[in-house]
Amino acid sequence: MLDVLLITLAGVLAAQALPGPSLIAVASVALSQGRRPASFVASGVATGILIWTIVVALGIGRLLEVYPSIITSLKLIGGGYLIWLGLRSLRIAKRGSSICIDTVEVERSSWVHFRTGAVVVLTNPTAALMWAAVASFLFGSGLTVWQVVGLSPVFAMATFLIYASYGFLFSTGVAIGTYQKFWRLTEVVFGCLFGTLGATLLFSGLHEIKEG
Repeated sequence: MLDVLLITLAGVLAAQALPGPSLIAVASVALSQGRRPASFVASGVATGILIWTIVVALGIGRLLEVYPSIITSLKLIGGGYLIWLGLRSLRIAKRGSSICIDTVEVERSSWVHFRTGAVVVLTNPTAALMWAAVASFLFGSGLTVWQVVGLSPVFAMATFLIYASYGFLFSTGVAIGTYQKFWRLTEVVFGCLFGTLGATLLFSGLHEIKEG
């Protein structure tokens, strides 16, 4: 079981380390609001991964195969949410006055940051498909449902460590200093990244509905 866990964990860590919506969400909060808020986004991402691991282990992976419309729905919801995040960044850039780390336009609660991370993951169809594949590999290696469920906190903790590290990296003095000098351009970049990812998911979902 240990060798299967290590192989799976290595693959999961590599996948989580790649740029994507979760990384962008953590980086944008770390740069504009600091390390602590970014850690709550990372906690939300890790919780989303925990939930995906458990529900896939309990059989939703099979549902994804039988009912592909679930993935289509996730694309529409996730795409819309990412576009909303992108528009929010563009509104910040348009505002015309710099943002201070300690005095954000509307001070967000820890819960809102946590929720952002969780929603980004839970509405990401790529995450659903990845964990369905991970579960299939684990089951194919002889693990039971409850063993896979039992491993879910390990994957969640590994995810948190990755994204918390990103949060630390993007909240360093150099990173924040650069952001404060070029905050408007940075927000435009984040807005375009969120918007592009969201539009890609949204159009893919609409295309699947049209073809269906």
